[in-house]
Amino acid sequence: MKASDYITRLFPKTLAYRATRAGLADAIGPMTLTFSVTNRCNSRCKTCNIWQIYPNHWQVEEEELSLEEIGKIFASTPPVYFFNLSGGEPFLRDDLPEIVDLAVEHLHPAIIHSPTNGIMTKRVLAGTRKILENLRARGLDTPVTIKPSIDGVEDLHDEIRGVKGNWPRLLATIAGLQELEKEFPNLHVELGTVVSNFNKDRLDEIEDFVNTLGVQSYRNEIAEQREEFFNLGDPITPTGEEYATLMHEFAAKVRANLPKKRPLARLTESLRLVYYELAARIVQEDRQVIPCYAGISNVHLTPHGQLWPC
Repeated sequence: MKASDYITRLFPKTLAYRATRAGLADAIGPMTLTFSVTNRCNSRCKTCNIWQIYPNHWQVEEEELSLEEIGKIFASTPPVYFFNLSGGEPFLRDDLPEIVDLAVEHLHPAIIHSPTNGIMTKRVLAGTRKILENLRARGLDTPVTIKPSIDGVEDLHDEIRGVKGNWPRLLATIAGLQELEKEFPNLHVELGTVVSNFNKDRLDEIEDFVNTLGVQSYRNEIAEQREEFFNLGDPITPTGEEYATLMHEFAAKVRANLPKKRPLARLTESLRLVYYELAARIVQEDRQVIPCYAGISNVHLTPHGQLWPC
């Protein structure tokens, strides 16, 4: 699919969402469904305390939605454009490929995305392969983006992520996913950094390293204090001025590298350029600087079946 095809599919929905927000039309269903499949996590990140709530990440929580429950929810949901997995660590769910297959069956997403901490290399590669094989068995080439997290280089990454030995496992996961890309053209390997007070002075170093790996897409987002991360009040977020400066420099590098990217990477990175500018303004001005479409164009399904607008 060409980048222009993705935009063509998105455009009618954006018009419909504007009409819905203005009270001129009924809601048509979300463009993006983010499903946090589990709150369990085997990282011990400085920017997120969810691991403290579920210290035994291998013990399945009784409250987590079952496959049957997930199937019923998806069957009652209109088709979405983006299907985003989230967590916790999504690949801790043994049935992650089956969850994605249910989404494909009922939600017909145009893009499927999952982050990972990259610690469980074999598990991430096996789960990703199964997701791709299930799509191929259905005769589909839906793009699947897998985004390992990289919050520093070598020891800094392990320090922020709280797991000794995370770094070599992360590199093995990235290399394994890149090998899968050769077999499955619809797989897109991305890398992502959470910009926090722990690495804000090392972003150039991280980006320079990422560029040596040959990945198509590298993105970052600011460390947020959020209820679902159990980190409200933690001093993790850079100031608005610091973040704005960092994003201005980062966006310049993104623009310089855009012509080298594959079509989907060019599209997503172009959209992220807008995000970087808006995120910096939101942090600087401490307000929502554009109209909010939470609950209209995007919704968030929690592991326990709660539906959040954002």
